[in-house]
Amino acid sequence: MNAWYQQTGPYGETALASFATLSRNIGGLPFPVRLNLPQKNAVASAVYAGISERLAHGALTHMNSLYPYEAVSLAERSIIPPDFAAAPDGAALITDEAQPVCILLCGEDHVRIRAWHSGLDPAGAYKTADAIDDILNAQLHFAFHPKLGYLNQDPLNVGTGLRAAVLLHLPALCKSGAIAALASTAGKLGFSLKGAYGNGIAVPGDVFALENTVTMGLSEEQAISNLKSLCLQMANKERDAAEAMLEDPAALDRIHRAAALLTSATLLTAAETLDLLSSVRMGALYGVVNADVQKLNALFATVQPATVNCAAGQKLSAPERDALRAKTVKRTLAEASAEVR
Repeated sequence: MNAWYQQTGPYGETALASFATLSRNIGGLPFPVRLNLPQKNAVASAVYAGISERLAHGALTHMNSLYPYEAVSLAERSIIPPDFAAAPDGAALITDEAQPVCILLCGEDHVRIRAWHSGLDPAGAYKTADAIDDILNAQLHFAFHPKLGYLNQDPLNVGTGLRAAVLLHLPALCKSGAIAALASTAGKLGFSLKGAYGNGIAVPGDVFALENTVTMGLSEEQAISNLKSLCLQMANKERDAAEAMLEDPAALDRIHRAAALLTSATLLTAAETLDLLSSVRMGALYGVVNADVQKLNALFATVQPATVNCAAGQKLSAPERDALRAKTVKRTLAEASAEVR
C-alpha cells in the first residue's frame, strides 16, 4: 500500500503527513445504520464498479474478512480512522497499491474518501480525494442540500463533509509544556489538537493530529488554507523551542540515552519505543545523532502493536511483540545510521 511514511514531503521536519477525508451519502438511500447486509454489499459493489477502472491496482476488502489485528493495524498507520477498524458487518474498504487513497464504505456514512500526502500538503491530499469524489458523484449522486451542503449522519460533518488533518511531531513543545495552550488556541480557531497515538497528559511519541472541526460556513479551500497556516505557526514554535532546548546538556543527554537504548534493548513496549523515537528523531533533525529521518518516520507507524502482529503474520503475545519490536527498531536504526554517514 502506498503509505505516507514511505516518502518525505514539504515541511517534513514537523509535519509527518496530511490527510483529507470527504464524507458522502447516496441520495435517497437510508444511512448505513438502517441498511441490512445485502443493501450494504450492494453499496460496496456499486462504488467499486464506479471507481475500479480509475484505480491501477484497486481492491475491495470486506472488513469482516480481516483478522482484528489487521484492521487495527490499518488504523495504527492512519490508513483508516480508528472507529472504522471496529465497523459493523457490511463495512468494506477499497484500496489501491498505486495511489495514496482509500474509500471507506458503509461505516457511519455510505462513502468516505480518505487520501493522504507526506509532509505538510493538505491541499494535495484534498485534491486527490476530490477527484475521486467527482467520479463517484457523477454516478451515485451524493445527497446534497442547497443550503446545508452534503448530508451526513453526523451533524458535525454536514456542509463540506471535509475533515482535513496533519500529523505533527512536536517534542520540544511537549517538553516545554506548551501543548495545552496550543490545543486551547486551536479549539478557538475551529480545530482540534489531539494525540495521534493516545490522549492524556503524556502523548506517546509527541505526535499530534491537528484537524478542522468546522464544516459549514467556509469552503474546502478556506478550511485547507487555515489548517496549513496554523500548522506553519506551530512548526515555527516547535523549531524555536527545539533550538532553545538543545542548548541544555540534559536535553542532549536524553537524546543520546534514547538512541543507546533503542539500539541495545531486547524488549521494547510500543509506548516506550515511541517516546524514545521522539527524542532520537529530534536529535537527527538537529545533527545530534546520525539517523535517516524518513526511516524514523516509518517506525512511528510500524512499531504499533497490531502492526507488529501483521509483520509476524500472526497474533503474538505481548512479550513476543516486544522482542520483535526491539529487533526491528535495532535493525532499522542501524540501516538509518549507515545511510547518513
